[in-house]
Amino acid sequence: MKSQFFKAAVGAMAAGAFAGAAHAVNDLPGGPAVRQLNLHAAATRIAVEQAWLHWFMLITCIVIFVLVFAVMFYSIWKHRKSKGAKPANFHESVTVEVVWTIIPFIIVIGMALPATKVLVAAKDTSNADITIKATGYQWKWGYDYLGGEGQGISFLATLDSTHREISNNGAQGNVPDNYLLQVDNPVVVPVNKKVRIITTANDVIHAWGIPAFGVKQDAIPGFVRDTWFRSEKTGDFYGQCYELCGKEHAYMPIHVKVVSQQEYTAWVQGEMKKMAAKQDDPNKVWTLTDIVARGEKVYAANCAACHQANGKGAGPIKALDGSPIVLDANKLSSIQILLNGRGAMPAWRQMSDTDVAAVITYTKNAWTNKTGHVVQPAEVLAQRGK
Repeated sequence: MKSQFFKAAVGAMAAGAFAGAAHAVNDLPGGPAVRQLNLHAAATRIAVEQAWLHWFMLITCIVIFVLVFAVMFYSIWKHRKSKGAKPANFHESVTVEVVWTIIPFIIVIGMALPATKVLVAAKDTSNADITIKATGYQWKWGYDYLGGEGQGISFLATLDSTHREISNNGAQGNVPDNYLLQVDNPVVVPVNKKVRIITTANDVIHAWGIPAFGVKQDAIPGFVRDTWFRSEKTGDFYGQCYELCGKEHAYMPIHVKVVSQQEYTAWVQGEMKKMAAKQDDPNKVWTLTDIVARGEKVYAANCAACHQANGKGAGPIKALDGSPIVLDANKLSSIQILLNGRGAMPAWRQMSDTDVAAVITYTKNAWTNKTGHVVQPAEVLAQRGK
């Protein structure tokens, strides 16, 4: 019986080992490493200085700890009562008081000076080459390029839909190394350029940060904060929202792609062409087939993460398939909800009139919702501001 139990246990451990091997992950350049104990590999000068400060402070504290406790334990052992030690009786030793005042003062100054230097440098957002506003939404980031090359570019960055699908399936099978960190539209910046990040939020407190850059800044509704970085390396760098911002908090990653100046210029030109193509005439009258096809793409990129691809919703996220609001022939309620938000549903005013009309039309005609209703961009435009 014991032998059978032992064989079963060994078999279970072997199966677990093979299963672990199947789900093995590797170090992620620009992100976390397997069994990482130290800070992220630095990609900016500020991050290098922060790593140096980290070790400097740690070693200083360890040395102080060892010295203080060594003296204390030596004194207790050497002058214990069992050896006949007699306690000294003295008061108001000027020498002792001067020593224990000057030494800690020197230590504090020695620790404060380099820390202050790095802190001041980390907050100096002047003379930026590029300025980007990062707006936190539940649960995605919106980016607006406000200054420098690329000014006028604007987009939303949402968790890659394939990663969300992997998560919904229990993270089974082949899980990528950048699991839950890749987004559909990463922030693109050039290498060796000072990038100022202005943070704010649309709903609750979020926080924007990239450990490899040594930056983290809260994004607070109604307030504007800023930080900056200058990456000395190209590649993909990852972070996450660092404030507990709601149930989808774990699905709000930050992805920055650092490229060469030539690649950045090409990216800017491509984005400008995309934006020009998206500036549809709000007075254009769309056919049901065409606007549903566009709405399907908009839904997959922005809505499927919460409402699911089948429109069934989950938990507090209401289902769209069979929803009385979606099925209602009165289109105004659907338009107002999408523009202004309701409950857990955020406002989507940043969408173009055509995209809003397209996604509403898609939900009214997808799954079992075969209403035949069409929402035109002009109807959305008429409801903005109401």
